[in-house]
Amino acid sequence: MSHTESPQFSTATGADVRVRFCPSPTGTPHVGMVRTALFNWAYARHTGGTFVFRIEDTDAARDSEESYSQIIDSLRWLGLDWDEGIDAGGPHGPYRQSERGEIYQGIIAQLVEGGYLYESFSTAEEIDARNIAAGRPKQLGYDNFDRDLSDEQRAAFRAEGREPALRFRVPDTDLSFTDLVRGDITFPAGSTIDFVVVRPNGAPLYTLVNPVDDALMGITHVLRGEDLLSSTPRQIALHRALVELGIAQAIPQFGHLPYVLGEGNKKLSKRDPESNLLHHRSRGFIPEGLLNYLSLLGWSLAPDRDVFSSEEMVAAFDVVNVNPNPARFDQKKADAINADHIRLLSEEDFGKRILPYLIAGGALQIEPTEEQLAMIAQAVPLVQSRVTVLSEVVGMLGFLFTTSEQLHYEDDALASLKGDAPQVLAAGITALEAVPTDDWHTAPIQEALQAALIEGLGIKPRLAFGPLRVAASGRRVSPPLFESFELLGREESLARLRRLEQHLTD
Repeated sequence: MSHTESPQFSTATGADVRVRFCPSPTGTPHVGMVRTALFNWAYARHTGGTFVFRIEDTDAARDSEESYSQIIDSLRWLGLDWDEGIDAGGPHGPYRQSERGEIYQGIIAQLVEGGYLYESFSTAEEIDARNIAAGRPKQLGYDNFDRDLSDEQRAAFRAEGREPALRFRVPDTDLSFTDLVRGDITFPAGSTIDFVVVRPNGAPLYTLVNPVDDALMGITHVLRGEDLLSSTPRQIALHRALVELGIAQAIPQFGHLPYVLGEGNKKLSKRDPESNLLHHRSRGFIPEGLLNYLSLLGWSLAPDRDVFSSEEMVAAFDVVNVNPNPARFDQKKADAINADHIRLLSEEDFGKRILPYLIAGGALQIEPTEEQLAMIAQAVPLVQSRVTVLSEVVGMLGFLFTTSEQLHYEDDALASLKGDAPQVLAAGITALEAVPTDDWHTAPIQEALQAALIEGLGIKPRLAFGPLRVAASGRRVSPPLFESFELLGREESLARLRRLEQHLTD
């Protein structure tokens, strides 16, 4: 086995760039994971390169098909399309690690023959005991004891019934690279211990299969989370061996993306609701808003511009411009950016997107009627600028799809009413009864109510219409009142005013 002094890192640019996204299907998709997918996708699209999507599913105890399906569904929902990999095919398949066992065994055999791997019989207890005896801190771990075992020693261990793991022989040299995000990094010689790549039962570990897949799939740039930085010298050492064996052409360039922090500036945990991509989707984030916000977790289009499209991101994105400092997930800012993107939708598009939320929220049946669809189309201009996430339309529009008898009054809405509410409702009823059906439109309704309540009763404008709003919608906050009355129609509007008046006087 020989080692070159200066391992060759990839110099790929433009269409030769190949990046990958390779999640493990454990749990629900995490926003940090999706941010990694987004940056890889954006870099591939910006350079004109290739985005490869594969699955690392060799942990049978933790992997699940449900998680696998959620990851694929999430990428498709967000529009992060891939060029090669799962469901897309390509020349380097299969694209699930669980289906690549024979490939790994072939590579292991070449590494063993080349002297890069050796048999290790030491148990954890024996390693600890040797470290204690040598006065070496236990946290330093393995002491390379098995590196130079003789044939007789290995035979003796086998005679005891031991089965060896295979360890990678880390070269005794500095392991240096230029991180695309963080600059030059060096791990000094001796700081990276020989590491296990194959279990005693013959199963290869992530430490082997991940760089092997990158090598065989021609990956030129590895963009991954900062939490994996400590394993990079192992990856570089193994890639170097694969280059020397002619299995790979070059070592990929590495870029380590910043941590995503949550409340209290702690690393965003899978237990935090903000980390759960499906939670944001069910709340009513739209893909455009979520992608925009996730891109801001470590990158920006311009110092004075937070709202932009994915196309604009792709045109400007370069991984070398990613900020290495941790990024904090700010739910309020995420909501605000999503609201901005909702306002950019056409009314027709917005109307289509809110339908699943109105159905899931019980405001509409699974198959809405033509009349209900027409009502939604008329209501869209009233609420599109008032919601931050699509699920809010259930509360904002639900009152349009019920009757005066079934309308529910929310507790905070009733609590907001003053003692003069019955008088206000009575005056409102009288005013609206005078508006004929043929003239039942927003402007005449507004004129009649303003004349009756503001001029007639002398109530301040900001207080005059509260009881009428509660009567119409059951809520303290609703779409514009006069337009709501127009949508409800004359008889339904009057019925709702009379019902609340009776409710308050009973």
